[in-house]
Amino acid sequence: MSYHKPVLAKTCIEALAIKKNGRYVDATFGGGGHSRLMLNELGEDGRLYAFDQDDDALQNIIEDERFVFNHHNFRYLKRFLRLHGVNQVDGILADLGVSSHQLNVAERGFSYRFEADLDMRMNRQDGKTAADVLNDYSVAELQNVFGKYGEVRNAKTLAQKIVQDRGAKPLQAIGDFLRIVEPMIRGQKNRYLAQVFQALRIEVNDEMGALKEFLQEAHEVLKPDGRLVVISYHSLEDRLVKNLMKTGNTEGVVVKDFYGKIDRPFKLLFKGVKTPSELEMAENPRSRSAKLRVGIKKL
Repeated sequence: MSYHKPVLAKTCIEALAIKKNGRYVDATFGGGGHSRLMLNELGEDGRLYAFDQDDDALQNIIEDERFVFNHHNFRYLKRFLRLHGVNQVDGILADLGVSSHQLNVAERGFSYRFEADLDMRMNRQDGKTAADVLNDYSVAELQNVFGKYGEVRNAKTLAQKIVQDRGAKPLQAIGDFLRIVEPMIRGQKNRYLAQVFQALRIEVNDEMGALKEFLQEAHEVLKPDGRLVVISYHSLEDRLVKNLMKTGNTEGVVVKDFYGKIDRPFKLLFKGVKTPSELEMAENPRSRSAKLRVGIKKL
């Protein structure tokens, strides 16, 4: 099965500073690219715990006694680590966003390039679909989804048009949706459609809620001096990661001690973000919007 190349692979592995006998987490297993590189650095006594809720990831499970796969959303990180008798880990890697494989499989409904049902669920056994969102949400709710998660400029007008047109025929397929969206496009067509589909996908999978829970639990399960390595692909994700690393919470609320000193739970491995090289972006277009942040939990 063809998955994307792991993004910023060498940089991520170096940032984790993997100990031979350490305990590590790949929170977004996917095709297993990062996991394989992590296992290469681990010794016989090391362990790698991977998470992915997508059924397609099951076909990529690595046969290695040091590898433990959890077929669950990474928002349940702490719960499933405890089931394996693990309370603390040395490092956590998360490569956020949708994989190239998911975008390229038509029936998943993630891409406007293919005709398919409006699904977009990462876990196809659970939750609402994109069709449910488009057919059931109010104008205000749809406006919020497109404006907040897609930064769609005419989010209100688009929401009104969806609610108006769905009365005649409920939306079931991507083609149904595109017939409504295309006359509403402002600016560059592919960019506009990408923003709209991104917003729907984030809402369907509660990606922001899951990321908030994951980041807070990652902070809790990391050992002192443990490393959190996160690749994000849009500003909403990156803001949550940045807030967590700077303040210890995803809201970015600064906490001060009795003397007024700011409590900064992470030391940043480098200032700001690292981005892929020109060569990597040329070889792997998915990496173009990638931003890497690394935090080291303070002792």
